[in-house]
Amino acid sequence: SLIVDPPDGKVPAMKPEARRRNNALLAVTVAPDASESAAAGPPGAFDGPELRPLSERCLLGFGSTSGPPTLPNYFYNNLKQIVQTRDSIMILNEMVHDARVIRMGAKHLPESIRNWMGDSIGRWEGDTLVVDTTNFNSKTQFRGASETLHIVERFTRVDEKTLLYRFTVEDPSTWDRSWSGEYPWVASREPLY
Repeated sequence: SLIVDPPDGKVPAMKPEARRRNNALLAVTVAPDASESAAAGPPGAFDGPELRPLSERCLLGFGSTSGPPTLPNYFYNNLKQIVQTRDSIMILNEMVHDARVIRMGAKHLPESIRNWMGDSIGRWEGDTLVVDTTNFNSKTQFRGASETLHIVERFTRVDEKTLLYRFTVEDPSTWDRSWSGEYPWVASREPLY
């Protein structure tokens, strides 16, 4: 399990109101974060391309590969390229070539502006990059979360070839408590496709 908190390694149970919200969504469409293999859906799920999952339409990688949080898919296209400038950091994810821009030292956009990957603001705490992301829209639905989803990520270099990636998920409209996970990002000389 990538989950390090709670200690049992399990995502906390979803609140009843979040289950109802998600069941209502799934009654009329396929989950926005469904994988490429989401072949079945409710009646009408094939009536138009806008009803199909974002990954199937190659708009965002499936299973939150682009993040936040950035999760491995364990199949293919898991490489990332990080580019740092004076004002921003870009993480290019190999899957669907999702490019995530983290604005350094900025303030979050107004709540009325909502993005598929949220609004990511970065800061340094010593040698650790801390990224705070809010302002998600309803089209990404990470694990059934609401638009109040809040993700904090920490990127820490642990040796010459490894970043430790840790994330904390908070959404009081969906889960009773926050939860966290982590896994290493290991440097690679393989080509990014």
